[in-house]
Amino acid sequence: MKNWIGFPHREGEHSRQAHVDLPEGTYEREMGKEGFFGPASHLYHKNIPTGWSSFEGPLQPHAFDTNLLHDFGSSPWDAKMMISNAHMKFRVWKTSGKMDHLVRNADGDDLLFVHNGGGELFCDFGHLTFEAGDYIVLPRGTMWRIEASEPCEIVMVEATNSSYQLPEKGMVGPHAIFDPAVLDVPAIDAAFEAQQGNDEWRVVVKARDQFSTITYPFNPLDAAGWKGDLAVVRVNVRDIRPLMSHRYHLPPSAHTTFVAGRFVVCTFAPRPIESDPGALKVPFYHSNDDYDEIIFYHRGDFFSRDNIDQGMVTFHPYGFTHGPHPKAFKAGEKAARKETDEYAMMIDTRDPVEMSEDAYSVENKDYVNSWKSHD
Repeated sequence: MKNWIGFPHREGEHSRQAHVDLPEGTYEREMGKEGFFGPASHLYHKNIPTGWSSFEGPLQPHAFDTNLLHDFGSSPWDAKMMISNAHMKFRVWKTSGKMDHLVRNADGDDLLFVHNGGGELFCDFGHLTFEAGDYIVLPRGTMWRIEASEPCEIVMVEATNSSYQLPEKGMVGPHAIFDPAVLDVPAIDAAFEAQQGNDEWRVVVKARDQFSTITYPFNPLDAAGWKGDLAVVRVNVRDIRPLMSHRYHLPPSAHTTFVAGRFVVCTFAPRPIESDPGALKVPFYHSNDDYDEIIFYHRGDFFSRDNIDQGMVTFHPYGFTHGPHPKAFKAGEKAARKETDEYAMMIDTRDPVEMSEDAYSVENKDYVNSWKSHD
């Protein structure tokens, strides 16, 4: 139990309720601890907190276009490392056809997010058909391969030396956001049994970020059955039903899908925009002081961003004050939109991340300037 120094206090012009009925002519900025879970204060500025005229130094935000990545191999271990730290690795993999070997990650759980494409996944637990919008959780040590029925673009997020779990949903109950009953598991079906046999198979194992190849004179995906409560699971973003409030803009933490040891994965899905006249209609400005924030844009028009396309990634380092782009903020003030249509995956990491050369090679270096114009 953390016993924070708590002293709710009010000074000058302020709102009685966070994110609602801001004093006229002011812009709210949230400054808090532990992301959106700890103590916080709301400051009401006369100027937009992101209204800089210039921004120099390493704290700048970044945007990357994964659509420009190319030269991928046929193995998940050929994926492009984009952003990582000791606890999380964010990779992008593009592939087609059938994998001719199996892989196994001994370093941590893997989360696959299928951005485009579809096909068949074969693993220790059986056979699973996948499609765009699927999250697939692969527990540490799972052997697997895919047969892509169309070109696939897959985001791979490794929970290094950790495990994926479902978030604690508190007073909204265990069936909120998505009912665990919608989780699909692989089946020991005819397709799984058909791929078994005595042909030689290789398993490429990643352990300590090094690779070993184990060769078998048979296909080791030869299970006749299994039982237990540890398995590959799949949920599609269409099955995610976001928490909503028509009177209050909920923080990103309300959209948490999975939690790992030192980071969380959230999903932004279509929802009605707040209808209360006094409520903010866009994300509030906030000082991101405890977590690095990574967002992958899957589908739709991301309503708080400008000039962000499907397949792009943004990275906001801790210490960077941010919020909606100017055009989005003005649209929110006018209540120009009644609902969002975006799907995006957000990762908040408790530890600083590093960017790779592959990430820098597809960076939009002008991204920091996207907050400057207020016309």
